[in-house]
Formats: sequence, structure tokens, C-alpha cells
Amino acid sequence: MTLSRLCALLIVLPLFALNLASAAPTNVSTQPAEPIDTEVVVRVVAHGGMVIGDAVGGARITITDVASGRLLASGIQTGEAGDQNQIMRTPRIMEEPRYSTRPSAAFRTTLSLDHPTLISIAAQGPLAYPASMQRASTTVLVFPGHDLAGDGIVMPLYGYIVRIDHPQPGQPLMAKDDVKLKASVRMLSGSLVRPHGDWDSRKIDIHGEVLIGNRVIERLQLFYAGSQSVFEAPFFVPLPADAPNGLTVRVVAADSTGNNFGMGEAHYPVQPERLKPKKN
Repeated sequence: MTLSRLCALLIVLPLFALNLASAAPTNVSTQPAEPIDTEVVVRVVAHGGMVIGDAVGGARITITDVASGRLLASGIQTGEAGDQNQIMRTPRIMEEPRYSTRPSAAFRTTLSLDHPTLISIAAQGPLAYPASMQRASTTVLVFPGHDLAGDGIVMPLYGYIVRIDHPQPGQPLMAKDDVKLKASVRMLSGSLVRPHGDWDSRKIDIHGEVLIGNRVIERLQLFYAGSQSVFEAPFFVPLPADAPNGLTVRVVAADSTGNNFGMGEAHYPVQPERLKPKKN
């Protein structure tokens, strides 16, 4: 190697080392990220209907961290069922809000997040009608600082509120009587089911069954009674010997198109018939 090349090499090597040093990564902070408040809105609705609000007891919401199982928030959805015209009758494109354009029930909470978090949301309602309560759950990936607002996470619950109003559950029935069965059928939001309404009873199979034990002894077709969400049909009370442990009346509401189903049941003891006194 010539002297000139050696001198040039001795000049280049320090410069190369300097460049490598300047390209070395700077120290990365190991401090945890500061938590950022992130709003989460959950709205529980009746499938095909309104929001589940105060009129039916609202809905219970639970939010947990999927990875750790830690409870992040819980509470009751409160508020109104919403504007029926806006929810049921106003055309809209997919991105437009349906439930939040007017006041309606919701559960709101603020989570302090320092990293993207997969959360599980569970909803149960309507709380005022335990026999009709339904439950749903979903998972959502939430990023710190990115609020889930507007309509929020919409969780539909499927079913109907079906209640036997007459005869009162547990009321003794007289053998060989014809008794008029009356039952109310509503959406889980409390909305009325009736002919020609937004929730048209003509599209729903509403029928009754009279049972002794597990055996159906009579099937009933219920018809609209002309009052709010009430449907009725007569049924015959068997003899006590045929129903020693009483009888059960079941009312079913089934909408296979809308995928909503509900049921109400009541049990009745059966008493011997009373003989009418003979006229002189």
C-alpha cells in the first residue's frame, strides 16, 4: 500500500466512526404512557324497536378488560325510549345516527386508557320485567382518546314482554268454568304491539296453551281486545280430578320474520265446581 493511500485511509476511518456514533439510537423512555380519558357510550335497544329506558327499568351494563378480566365500569342505562318518528319512520343512510338525534336512554362512562384495550360489554334488561329479561354481550377494541360517542355501541336485545293479566296468576279457578284469558304483549322497550302499528300484531303469532303438567290440553288463538297491547281468548277449566296439581296457562308471541320471541306463564289451582241452588 502506498503512503498516499495509507494517509487517506487514516483520515476516512475516524469520519466513518463518527457517522456511526451519530446514527446510534437515542435512549428510549421506559416511562409508562399517561392514561387518556376515553368516553364510551353504550345503548341497549329492543331489537326492531326503541331504546330500553326507564319505563321498563332500563338495562344493566358491565364493561370488563378482556385481557385481565378487570371490571372497568358498570351501571344502569337510564333515560327515555327515544323519538318513535326518528327511530322507526325516518329514512337514513347507514352512517347517520338513529337513536341519538333526540334524547334517549344510554349508559355513559369514561375509561382511563394508556394502551389499546379490548373490552367486553355485557347488557341485561329490561330490569323491571325479570321474566322477560334478555342478555347480550360484545367485544370492542378501544383506543385511548378515541371516544365511542353518538349512538355509541348499540346492543339489541331480542324478545317480547308477555304478561298474563287475567286471571291473576295464582288465582283459584272454578272447575267447568269458561274463563277469559287476557294477556299483554309489548316490545322489550315497552312499545305497544297492536294491529297496523309500528309493531304490527298481524305479523306475530300470538297464541295460548292450557297445560296439565307438561301435557297441552287446549290451544288458544288470541285476538286483539281493542285496548293497548291486550289480547284475549276463552278457555275451559278442567275438573280437579283431571288437574289435581292445578293447571298452567302459557302465552306465546312469536315473530319468525323479525326474530323476536316471548313467553309468559301462570299457574292456577283448580277448585270443585259450585252447584247453583235450585229454584223453588
